[in-house]
Amino acid sequence: MYPDHTPHVPVQRAVDVHRPTPLPPAVVAPAPMVPVQPGTVPAVASVVLPDGRVVTGYAIDHTQPTPAATPPAVSCTAVNVALGGVGFLAVCGGLLLLTSFIAALTAFITQLITLAAVIFGGWIAVQIFTGTGDRGGTTVNIRKAVIKRNHFHG
Repeated sequence: MYPDHTPHVPVQRAVDVHRPTPLPPAVVAPAPMVPVQPGTVPAVASVVLPDGRVVTGYAIDHTQPTPAATPPAVSCTAVNVALGGVGFLAVCGGLLLLTSFIAALTAFITQLITLAAVIFGGWIAVQIFTGTGDRGGTTVNIRKAVIKRNHFHG
């Protein structure tokens, strides 16, 4: 019974029947026969299984595994050390050039500082030793001065 209290009535549905369509037989051409030299036909071998059955077939030669690759004559570590040495030599050359450049730059800066000191010092000397008129102080001209017993007589 369903919740609405109606009896369950099965519903009849139409059944679809599908019938397979037969395919026409495929026409297969026979494989061409390859002539075999008389000495190349492999031997037929028969094996008797424990339950008494006999299995017959062609004997197959076992394939030999490929030999493992031999290690190189020079180890990878030796190659890495050698390459590191070459790189170190290249860096040393660059460092030599860098130190030469730093020394030249230091000498140039020292010369610039010396030149600035000479020019600035000369300018200061010129300012001190040139008379440019009245400087606003008292001028005293002393011509013949006589100093007796720590007294000034002018």
